[in-house]
Amino acid sequence: MMPSRSPRTAATAGPSAADGGRAAPAVSVVAPCRDEAGNLPELVDQIGTALAGRTFEVIVVDDGSSDDTATVLAALHGQKPWLRHVRHERPTGQSAAIRSGILAARGDVIVTIDGDGQNDPAYIPALLDALDKGGNEVALAAGQRTGRVASLVKRLASRFANKLRSAVLKDDTRDTGCGLKALPREVFLRLPYFDGWHRYLPALVQSEGYCVTHVDVVDRARRHGRSKYGILDRALIGVADLIGVWWLLRRRRHAPKMTETDFDAR
Repeated sequence: MMPSRSPRTAATAGPSAADGGRAAPAVSVVAPCRDEAGNLPELVDQIGTALAGRTFEVIVVDDGSSDDTATVLAALHGQKPWLRHVRHERPTGQSAAIRSGILAARGDVIVTIDGDGQNDPAYIPALLDALDKGGNEVALAAGQRTGRVASLVKRLASRFANKLRSAVLKDDTRDTGCGLKALPREVFLRLPYFDGWHRYLPALVQSEGYCVTHVDVVDRARRHGRSKYGILDRALIGVADLIGVWWLLRRRRHAPKMTETDFDAR
């Protein structure tokens, strides 16, 4: 028996302007960003279009931006009551931003998406459908990028990192760097947190006794600005993270199978 979970991503009427979007949504989209004011209007619009017909909220986690992110989000919120703005006082990194969004979320299912616009929100319904189709056994629907439009150096670094991670952790995932993922919030909250954790979600989810399903997604070019996260520093830190995750998984006992006696049925 797999650990129980109860995803609620069924299509229902979206939050209306009348209730200000305060009704608990089924899906919370978490978009970490730093200085992405130029990309946010289109990204937010596309997320809203992708999730039309569902109850949802979009939480943009502003990781200490110094541009007009706050002003842009305030203007967007006037027409999109489901939009929320969570701000870090200073930059703390993508992992911390994702975690802040999850802690603030009210939805049963979390969808993560990068705030730079390179992840296409049109794939969100496919992730949610894959998660639901997997039933209780599946607790992560992970996007895997095709047609990468990043620089050659970044593509090579990503390819090497993914092959090394897959060989060490055996997480059966080709690409963990894609920001598009769907996961029940209750499962997210069970996972150990450390800087860089979002790159190891398949292995961490599997350590909880669940399975992972994958959805191919087409990568898009960034339209505005540039990446705020470097390649070399991330690669060096990633080696230490990989060793740490390998140690953590080796030290962790397999999640026990649980059943509860129904006394009322006797």
